[in-house]
Amino acid sequence: MAARAALAVMLLSGAASAQPAVDYDIVIRGGRVLDGAGNPWVNADVAIKDGRVAAVGTIKAKGKREIDTRGRYVSPGFIDMMDQSGRVLPVNGTAENKLRQGVTTVISGEGGTPVDAAEIPAWFSKLETQGIGVNFGSYYATSQAREKVMGDVAGAPTKAQMEAMKKEVAAAMKAGVFGVTSALIYPPSSFQTTADLIELAKVAGQCNGFYATHMRDESAKLVPAIEEAIEIGEKGGVKVEIYHLKNAYAPAWGTGMAKAVAAVEAARARGVDVAADLYPYPAGGTGVEITVPNWVWADGVEKGLERLKDPAIRKKLKEQLAAGSMEGWSNLVEASGGWERVVLANAHSEKYAQFHGKNFVEIGKALGLDPADAAWDIVLNAYPNRSMALYFMIDEKDIETALRQPWTSIGSDAGAAMKAGEIDDLGLPHPRSYGTFPRVIAEYVKRRQVLTLEDAVRKMTGWPAQRMGLSDRGLVRQGMRADVVVFDYETLDDVAGWTNPVDYPKGIETVIVNGRVALDKGKLEDTRAGAVLRHPCS
Repeated sequence: MAARAALAVMLLSGAASAQPAVDYDIVIRGGRVLDGAGNPWVNADVAIKDGRVAAVGTIKAKGKREIDTRGRYVSPGFIDMMDQSGRVLPVNGTAENKLRQGVTTVISGEGGTPVDAAEIPAWFSKLETQGIGVNFGSYYATSQAREKVMGDVAGAPTKAQMEAMKKEVAAAMKAGVFGVTSALIYPPSSFQTTADLIELAKVAGQCNGFYATHMRDESAKLVPAIEEAIEIGEKGGVKVEIYHLKNAYAPAWGTGMAKAVAAVEAARARGVDVAADLYPYPAGGTGVEITVPNWVWADGVEKGLERLKDPAIRKKLKEQLAAGSMEGWSNLVEASGGWERVVLANAHSEKYAQFHGKNFVEIGKALGLDPADAAWDIVLNAYPNRSMALYFMIDEKDIETALRQPWTSIGSDAGAAMKAGEIDDLGLPHPRSYGTFPRVIAEYVKRRQVLTLEDAVRKMTGWPAQRMGLSDRGLVRQGMRADVVVFDYETLDDVAGWTNPVDYPKGIETVIVNGRVALDKGKLEDTRAGAVLRHPCS
């Protein structure tokens, strides 16, 4: 009897040892794997261990967690090249609206960092200590350096002031930012000259950094603005990233984007490292105050608000508005084709909330005012908040032209929401905050067939990772960081629209950040596995 028992134990022990060992943290089973480099999908398993992709192929060993993805696609996590989450993540690091789009990495900083250059190391450390849901990198704004040294007024910096600005940029680069940015339609950034920007770009160039720019004009002078950005890159010794590339000028729809593409192609042909990102929507969004010529703000915000109250000055402003863009100011009302294509999105006021979703011609009629007066009254009423509008100034065909360029990537120009299901920190109810990345596939692969699925994924993964020097991200390959998204192509839809801008997309099933599951079958797992990404500056 004892011998039989011993034999049974031996047989059971042998059966157990024949079972595959649990070798991996996660095994993603049977999905259509898109590697992120633009290659056709392959049926494969993906094994993850210690935060990295351990193997891709037929995997017999088990994972502690098994994810069945048969019939779905497995791709690298999406990379947002123009994020606005710098102020939100220290308060709420979850970034749920990003994760639900399949975004695992964001590059922030159009307006710079929310702290001075000297404080960036502590800011980064705080993000790491508190935990963030996505990988996060940032630029530093040239306007930050300018404001610290000169304030928010117009004027040329002295030699000493320029040297002080350079020291700020150098400190930021040493802290690990990816480069410097400008937002040249907004004061005080708009007061910077090309020569000023070249000098500051040279400092970033010493660290192989970037000059990323919201250009001086995206409308009537789009090509000259691109040429300025390229000049800054060439003379400053930096890579150039053009933010939210668009032909935002109704009179040039159908022609302006082709000229913009030609300007970039010509620069690339002679060796300039210039590329661009864009968001896939026909409307931009920004403050209502941009409808005022920039000279109003030349002596600072407070003085500008006083000017805006003056009826005589308003008369002059309306004349300038009717005349089109002027030196130092891009006229977004003209670019949109008139006030009827400028829609109030957020007045930051109970008094004007009833007009959300209405254009300024409609608002003006309701108030018995000229549209400009209605807009500027709303600006004054909102202060110190910033009233926001949607500017329908982009043609879909121009979006398609931009998307087809191999050197374009995707940037939402939107931040993480402070509260899940609400508008982002910019205060702008634009669907790009919740739908940008699924929309690229749902609209421009499935519905319009502008891109192949493989290229759409490349634009959101492998290409931006290569562009930013993130050599261990952006691809589903052995040894790479395990940032992964699983999506159902058939059900994938961006959902969020102009009247429902905070609706979550459909079809994003699983999101993995640095080897940890952040979203499982559409359910958020608040792992906060994101890392701070620092650009090296030796």
